Amino acid sequence: MRSIESKIFSLEELIKVRSKQKGQRVVFTNGCFDLLHRGHVSYLHQARNLGDFLIVGVNSDQSVSKLKGPTRPIQHEDDRLFILAGLECVDAVVLFQEDTPIQLIEALLPDVLVKGGDYVIEEIVGFDKVTQNGGLVTTLPFIDGKSTSNIVKKMQ
Repeated sequence: MRSIESKIFSLEELIKVRSKQKGQRVVFTNGCFDLLHRGHVSYLHQARNLGDFLIVGVNSDQSVSKLKGPTRPIQHEDDRLFILAGLECVDAVVLFQEDTPIQLIEALLPDVLVKGGDYVIEEIVGFDKVTQNGGLVTTLPFIDGKSTSNIVKKMQ
């Protein structure tokens, strides 16, 4: 079993790992993963079942704040990376600073790009790049009522 830290990569390191994944179906997803909950874990297990190697792109603290507002993230990016890397279904995690993971997607060219069911497939960032490369873009359903926003509201 690999250590948790060995599953946390920079983009440059991950590009090298990706080049060794020939013959494996590489799945990519991304998100903030601010407070890990049942919905996240279910989603990540489903994503992993779409292929052989699951890469999770994680929004930086700065990008989470832009997306979710000034009170977020609740957990520091290093903690979010560590927690995700601790999941058996996750093979690699990588932080990204940009507003979207397009640079990661273009560099890694996953075989499968997956997002939550609230996305229109053709509007998912990276759709064109992945499909032009012969890959699949898909969505997975959410578990109703399971979200970080709901947890935050409950805490308040």
